[in-house]
Amino acid sequence: MHKSSIFVSTNSEQYMKKLLLVVLLFTTVAHAQSKRKKRLADEKASMELVANLKLHIQYLADDKLEGRRTGTKGEQLALNYIVQQYQQIGLQPKGKEGYVQTFEINEGKKITAATNLTINEHELEQNTEYFPLSYSAQKSVKGTPAMALNEKGQPWFKDLKDVLEENKTNPHFDIDETIRKEATSVASKGATALFLYNSSSAIDNVQFNKNDTSITLAIPVIYITKQGFKHYFFDNAASLDLSAQVEIVEQKRNCSNVIGYIDNHAANTIILGAHYDHLGYGEDKNALDTGHIIHNGADDNASGTAALIELAKVLVKSSPKNNNYLIIHFSGEELGLFGSKHWLDDPTIKITANYMLNMDMIGRYDTSHKLTIGGYGTSPTWGEYFSSLKNEHLLLKYDSSGSGPSDHASFYRKDMPVLFFFTGSHPDYHKATDDWEKINYEGEKNIVQFMQQLIIDNDSKGKLVFTKTREQAAGRSSKFKVSLGVIPDYGYSGTGMRIDGVSPGKLAERIGLQAGDILLQLGEIKFVDVQSYMGALGKFEKGDKTKLRTLRGKEEKTYDIEFK
Repeated sequence: MHKSSIFVSTNSEQYMKKLLLVVLLFTTVAHAQSKRKKRLADEKASMELVANLKLHIQYLADDKLEGRRTGTKGEQLALNYIVQQYQQIGLQPKGKEGYVQTFEINEGKKITAATNLTINEHELEQNTEYFPLSYSAQKSVKGTPAMALNEKGQPWFKDLKDVLEENKTNPHFDIDETIRKEATSVASKGATALFLYNSSSAIDNVQFNKNDTSITLAIPVIYITKQGFKHYFFDNAASLDLSAQVEIVEQKRNCSNVIGYIDNHAANTIILGAHYDHLGYGEDKNALDTGHIIHNGADDNASGTAALIELAKVLVKSSPKNNNYLIIHFSGEELGLFGSKHWLDDPTIKITANYMLNMDMIGRYDTSHKLTIGGYGTSPTWGEYFSSLKNEHLLLKYDSSGSGPSDHASFYRKDMPVLFFFTGSHPDYHKATDDWEKINYEGEKNIVQFMQQLIIDNDSKGKLVFTKTREQAAGRSSKFKVSLGVIPDYGYSGTGMRIDGVSPGKLAERIGLQAGDILLQLGEIKFVDVQSYMGALGKFEKGDKTKLRTLRGKEEKTYDIEFK
């Protein structure tokens, strides 16, 4: 080979090496610039997400919304705000009227503050010393009766002692039927009102039944409690200067879910939910502080509402395509999961549900308030996914139960896999101090991004398999010594306590109770709703044996039970 050929070859190789080095350097710089550009874009998106979350929560938890109590103008302002957000991003409306699904909550009858009873110029305390019965006439009455006399044109008195004694072995005895017959009879004889009391130690089961639908009687019927009797009716022969007024109203509210949809023409749909109602001024007696003060509910649940809005925005722009997405903001959660139950009973769109994610109180993340993920056990997919998951931004803890006091429980009871995101309770829970300044916005941002990644990671797994988990039964707090192992249906508007779910392995399941059964009586104690059921349950201790009376369809059943 000639020297000149060697020189040319060597020169060419050097040129190619330099060119390769230049290309490599250019590629490295371009890749670095691309990474930097992506990092800056991610940082900008994170900053925007934090700012948006803060903007939403500040509005939703502002005093002008007056605590977003279910069915109020304040809740309507929150609804309008949510709808406006979705109109701006082009989310498809899927309510009955645009994004909105309106429904009625019938809370039954309520004794108003206008109801009063005065004896010898002393006004008695409502509920503590007296209460009218739900079928009482709504009238005012005055008189100067003596308890021992039944005079025409005066109120009459009736001691229930004798009728209770006569019927103590009668399983079909109905105290309300007896009272209605007595009131009708004494009214025909000239009585202007009927006052009832029980001088015996027997349980009479007289109570105000807010769900009673019987015909209103012709005269007021008022029950005097043992405390009221002791203070004002101890002298059977004395004349009383008496005045009373009864006013009972039907409590009904119109409230609304807000519903949007992302249609990817997929076979399955993921449901994303959060409730947006709160406690208002505490009128529903579900606040943990006192006074007529606004409960803004920044964490509960403006935090979840804001997160759902932002998650919906991300999914509208770019969502994994193997699922559709149904976005639901629920009303009536604080009163008993009314909004989620209503949507399930009257869905606004026909879907094949894959799973449901619920966000409720996710605004207080810190090292002591980790992100709890409930529903871990509702599908084997969740166990597989979370067992290998690592997240550098969040400390996680898990709860297997698909039940619990939030809207995911409604979907779990329809055999759907669920996850519940929650950063824990705190001293401001259900108090007027739950304000927007206390929210950890950076932590909430990380939770939103975590949920987005969870959706992406599980997109290709198809329809998730559902598995049942343990239930959180009513009566398992420190004030109850026993439990039947049932989940109350807080939305039931009939007499008794209807079961929404039964805990595996617990007493109710062992004796064969089912969801839909209505509990009516424990031992001698009858109950008309969830609250009176809790009162009855609190009378029993471990080791007690008693009878449980229930209704399934039209069939009454009685079980012999022992609390263990």
